[in-house]
Amino acid sequence: MKLQAVHHIAIIVSDYDKSRDFYVNKLGFEVIRENHRPERHDYKLDLKCGDIELEIFGNKLSDPAYQAPPKRVGRPEYASEACGLRHLAFRVQHIENYVADLEAMNIFVEPIRYDDYTGEKMTFFFDPDGLPLELHE
Repeated sequence: MKLQAVHHIAIIVSDYDKSRDFYVNKLGFEVIRENHRPERHDYKLDLKCGDIELEIFGNKLSDPAYQAPPKRVGRPEYASEACGLRHLAFRVQHIENYVADLEAMNIFVEPIRYDDYTGEKMTFFFDPDGLPLELHE
């Protein structure tokens, strides 16, 4: 068996509206579909990221049935991380331009560094729930 490509990546968020604003208005992802799922008391947002879809699942804080998902356990620099998704990495050109854009929106970005193994430039920033997002040149 040989899988062809990654189709989508799904993220559960604690505040749908805040995360929608972050991924669509700040990071510039194009909305493919947006659906309210009343049977699950949540919303599902499908975003275009190159050839991959990014799925955002979350509740609105104003929903009377709102239940906060458990918090993320740790960050990549900690020795004991939980199993599962560690971070999302986005390929970019001219990483400095992306860092400047994020900082202009008051989004904290770690200093640019070089990957220990590839020698390529990289840095991290975080979504509203603390999910590490990487820029990789």
